[in-house]
Amino acid sequence: VQLQACGGGLVQAGGSLKLSCAASGRTFTGYIMGWFRQSPGKEREFVAAITWSGGSPYYADSVKGRFTISRDNAKNTVYLQMNSLKPEDTAVYYCYARNPFGNEYWGQGTLVTVSS
Repeated sequence: VQLQACGGGLVQAGGSLKLSCAASGRTFTGYIMGWFRQSPGKEREFVAAITWSGGSPYYADSVKGRFTISRDNAKNTVYLQMNSLKPEDTAVYYCYARNPFGNEYWGQGTLVTVSS
């Protein structure tokens, strides 16, 4: 299983970015996919997740109302639309996938930097 994330970059506070994570190596039926992030000196934290059906996405309180997670199962890709970005959103963002048996897979990170 390989997860390839992209879309990070430098943006001013209040701006937007859209992250993408393409999965390959197997079929992903039933997988939950999502995003975590890690800021310097902090532990990795949950950001958002979405089920195979796309229903009931989950968000960390810190991003609710600003971030939207979605997925395209035909492309095995999960997206994270980030709006109204804040400097505290600066982090390396990691995508992950979890199968129905609980096995988790992680992609390489993509750096998001929000300037004030």
